Amino acid sequence: MEERLQKLLSAAGVCSRRRAEEYIQEGRVTINGKTAQLGDRADPTRDRVEVDGTALPAPADYTYLILNKPRGYVTTMSDEKGRRTAAELVTDCPARVWPVGRLDMDSEGLLLFTDDGALTHRLTHPSHKVEKEYRVWVRGDMDRALPILSAPVVDGGETLIADRVERTGKNTLIVVIHQGKNRQVRRMCAAAGLKVERLQRVREGEVRLGRLKIGTWRPLTSEEICTLQD
Repeated sequence: MEERLQKLLSAAGVCSRRRAEEYIQEGRVTINGKTAQLGDRADPTRDRVEVDGTALPAPADYTYLILNKPRGYVTTMSDEKGRRTAAELVTDCPARVWPVGRLDMDSEGLLLFTDDGALTHRLTHPSHKVEKEYRVWVRGDMDRALPILSAPVVDGGETLIADRVERTGKNTLIVVIHQGKNRQVRRMCAAAGLKVERLQRVREGEVRLGRLKIGTWRPLTSEEICTLQD
């Protein structure tokens, strides 16, 4: 099946789709020996696509899914303490996938799984600044806490920073981060004098939890996968 060149280069792990556009404009990409143009499409099973004279590797057949993790599950493949794991909830997935990043046992919501190591690194390394959005139910003095949460918080020798903090109700917040420090949102709330009663991740990058039933999973759409790879 024909696909846009940018998507083919990204799926093969050559570069991001944005960088692929630059490669094409610079004349570094060819299809069957002819210099490619923006908007060109190719079928990797039929066409020979080259970048700087090197043939494009066949795209790997990776698996990507989203789980609505319930509270009480640890984000590991197995647990030496015998606790329930998030991996148990995706055992009916035909591929061997692993969780992307962490979501602590007392938290719930969006948890991605994949067998794509490159994407796992991209989503978990803070240098890529992939946003994670949380809905937080708290108890405490919100008026006092908001200025503290909106500024850098030092806890245990680490500086914790929220990209955005928004009050959405009497006892509810939206917190957006990209650092991904261990239990970061809970630690920031504690430093601001708030007790977290419930914490739910609702977005990672452009992928949203939506109405996915708790404890269930679904494959990511091709559009969702592309947004995570860019």
